[in-house]
Amino acid sequence: MATAKEELYPRKILDYMEGFLVSKTLFAACELGVFEQLHASERPLSAGELAERLRSSEDGTARLLSACVGLELLTAHTNTDGQVVYSNTEMSTVFLTQSSPKSLYHSIQYSSRTIYLCWHYLTDAVREGKNQYEKAFGINSKDLFEALYRSDEEMLKFMQLMNSIWNICGRDVVTTFDLSPFKCIYDLGGCSGALAKQCVSAYPESTVTIFDLPKVVQMSREHFVSTQDTQISFYEGDFFKDALPEADLYILARILHDWTDQRNVELLTKVYQSCRPGGGVLLVESLLHEDHTGPLTAQLYSLNMLVQTEGRERTGSEYTSLLTAAGFTHVQIHRTGKIYDAILACK
Repeated sequence: MATAKEELYPRKILDYMEGFLVSKTLFAACELGVFEQLHASERPLSAGELAERLRSSEDGTARLLSACVGLELLTAHTNTDGQVVYSNTEMSTVFLTQSSPKSLYHSIQYSSRTIYLCWHYLTDAVREGKNQYEKAFGINSKDLFEALYRSDEEMLKFMQLMNSIWNICGRDVVTTFDLSPFKCIYDLGGCSGALAKQCVSAYPESTVTIFDLPKVVQMSREHFVSTQDTQISFYEGDFFKDALPEADLYILARILHDWTDQRNVELLTKVYQSCRPGGGVLLVESLLHEDHTGPLTAQLYSLNMLVQTEGRERTGSEYTSLLTAAGFTHVQIHRTGKIYDAILACK
C-alpha cells in the first residue's frame, strides 16, 4: 500500500516549470503567422500546406500545430484523404488574428520580444530591486520612457499593446462609474487613444483629450486615431514637467503603477490643482488584495513592474493614500472581476 508521501505528485509545480513552454508556443505560432494563414485560407490546411505558406520546415510546423491543438488554440481532424488538417478555434479567430477588433496579436508580440527578455533577469531584479532594461537591451537610461520608447518601432509595438488591451478591457473600466457629468476629460498618457475611444463611445456628450509626449501623439495620429474621431483631440506634453490644462476629469490608466509613491503624489497633486471644482480623477490599475495574497495576475504584474519600471502594483488602500495625500476625497474603488479595476476620486 502506497504511503501518503509516495502518493504526493507535484503536478502544479511541474505545470509551473513548463509554463514558459506554453507562452513560447503561443508566441511562435503568432510570429510565424499560423492563425493568420488559417484565417485567410477559409478552409482547414495540412501541416505541409501551412509549412509551405509559412516558409518553415514541415516537421517543425507539424509539431507546433500539434501543440496548439493541445492548447485548444487549433482544432484538427482527418479529411477524406486520410490527411490531418488544422483550423482556428473561435477564440483564436477573435483574439489571435490581426484583423480582429479584439486582437491580442500585438500584445503577444510585445510580450515575446520585450517583456520575455526582461524576465530572463527576474532573479537579478529581485536581488537589486531595480529594472533590468540595461541587461536585457544594453540601455543605460534614467528616463523610463526613453527606455520603453528606445526606437520608433519599439514605441509602435508598445502602443499596439496598449491599443489591444483597451479594445478588450476599456469599456468595462470607463463604465464602472457614471462619468457622464464630466464633459471635459483628459487622458494623461493616453497613448494610442483606444481608451479615449471607449470613453466617447460610452459618453457621446463628452470630449477626451489625449495628453502625451510629442512623439507618442504623432504616432497616435498616424496609426490609431482617425480625423473622424471628432470628440478626441491631442495635447503634447510631459505630465511631470508641463502644466496640465484644466478639466473636469483626468484619466490615469496604467500610469501610476510605473512610478514610486513620491512621484505619484507629485503627479496627483498637479492633477488636483488643475482639476475643476467638483471634478475628479479616474485611476485604472490591476489591484492587489489588501493582504497581497492575490489576485495572481496582479502579483505577476507587480513583478513585471519590477523588471521593467520603477513602480509596482498596489492595493486599493495604497492608491487611496496616494489620492488623499494629493488632496482628493470620496475615493470609490470598484473591482471589475477582470484584469483591470477602477478607482474614482473627487475634488
